[in-house]
Amino acid sequence: MAEQGVSDAVAVERRIAVLGDLKRAIATAIVGQGDVVEQLLIGLLAGGHCLLEGVPGLGKTLLVRTLGEALRLDFRRVQFTPDLMPSDILGTELLEEDHGTGHRSFRFQKGPVFTNLLLADELNRTPPKTQAALLEAMQEKTVSYGGQTYRLPRPFFVLATQNPLEQAGTYPLPEAQLDRFLLLVRVGYPSAGEERDILARTTGSAGEDVPTVMTGEDVLALQALVREVYLSDDLLEWITTLVRASRPGDPQAPEAVGNYVRWGAGPRAGQALVLCAKARALLNGRLAATREDVAALAAPVMRHRLLMSFAAEAEGKTADDVVAALLAHCPAPSA
Repeated sequence: MAEQGVSDAVAVERRIAVLGDLKRAIATAIVGQGDVVEQLLIGLLAGGHCLLEGVPGLGKTLLVRTLGEALRLDFRRVQFTPDLMPSDILGTELLEEDHGTGHRSFRFQKGPVFTNLLLADELNRTPPKTQAALLEAMQEKTVSYGGQTYRLPRPFFVLATQNPLEQAGTYPLPEAQLDRFLLLVRVGYPSAGEERDILARTTGSAGEDVPTVMTGEDVLALQALVREVYLSDDLLEWITTLVRASRPGDPQAPEAVGNYVRWGAGPRAGQALVLCAKARALLNGRLAATREDVAALAAPVMRHRLLMSFAAEAEGKTADDVVAALLAHCPAPSA
């Protein structure tokens, strides 16, 4: 039993070490954006999907493509446009004829969603009908077509990008689809030093190739390991309080919730916050989540799950402001 325990500990250390290799592989193509990269990897480890939001030209697509190159996984990219149809994502039935017998039959031609890593580029540039085509795939990891259900390969990870809604030609994602994303990751402008490095790197000779450091089996093993990370009862109680306090009418809701929130976060937000806190701990080489892990992920987990009121829009209040109020109002456990 002792030898088995030592063997397991060594295996865990090797798994964690691979995460460091993955960070370095991404850094060969991506300058800065440390928080964005961390949240993207947390989504991968937690087994959820990520929505990256930012104005055009900030490297969202490059970041996702780089992750695909660093992982030995099947990778597909779909450019979402106003004329994209659900069948362009899920697949369609083709009528085939056997020239020997003349017998005709339908065969399902799988679409690009049948992959390990799907980049849904500019997701909010396509109408809601096509956006909704991803719902079953993201939640159930299956595709239903023509009375048949087809399983998607494992692991399956959707990384979607969207432009802010004030950009022309965009369609707001429905709340049901937003809730399927584990994290909403905000991509901001780089610092002056980072922007200089970006200009130097992208206007010179060809850059370094992104090394492949992980396989699908590695990803699945790490996702299983995340669920073994320890999270104390006190932290679980705090997460429950934070999520419930985001709902107007809850006895523990701060004033900001009552003033600016129409609908608060549901239980899925609590599940996401637990898994993301565990994933962040593992990403930083720890096997126990801390209150810092929870606080760091509260905004990316909850910002897209709060339906803000007209008063919030009028006063310039955002979901991140409400999350900050929640963290200040609901005290974290002392240890």
